[in-house]
Amino acid sequence: MSTLNRRRFVAALAAVPAIAKARSSEPRVLNFNHLHTGEKLEVEYFNAGVYLPDALDAVNRLLRDFRTGDVASIDPSLLDLLHALRQRTGAERPFQIISGYRSPLTNRALHERSSGVATKSLHMSGQAIDIRVADVPLPQLRDAALSLRRGGVGFYPGSNFVHVDTGRVRAW
Repeated sequence: MSTLNRRRFVAALAAVPAIAKARSSEPRVLNFNHLHTGEKLEVEYFNAGVYLPDALDAVNRLLRDFRTGDVASIDPSLLDLLHALRQRTGAERPFQIISGYRSPLTNRALHERSSGVATKSLHMSGQAIDIRVADVPLPQLRDAALSLRRGGVGFYPGSNFVHVDTGRVRAW
């Protein structure tokens, strides 16, 4: 490698952290429509390299257990996963929320009615959400989530939703 090419290579490598930092500090906005409560929320939850506490509180309230009213902290990584899904799919419509946080009481009741509900569901720790997006076909949403490799992806075409979580990478 010539000296000039070596210098260009080194200069390009030096620029990578600055580019990555610039991207990581860009504002992140999500738009939600909760199908069970009718509530809507458009929220900038991250800006200038930090999560915004008031925005996270608003998301926690929106994604509460709508059956019991219990509110829990939603994993900010789950919001980042949704943001990445929006970018990957080019979605412009809000995320339609089927289920966000679930209290242990709600999860137990749902598990008793359906074998498809895990006894130790990540919904109970604010690490899972069941969604769809009006302008993204369900198989495309699933494929985009799988391609991100950021956690679990469940595909429920009969119930018209995709489950995503920030647990270990797996699919069903």
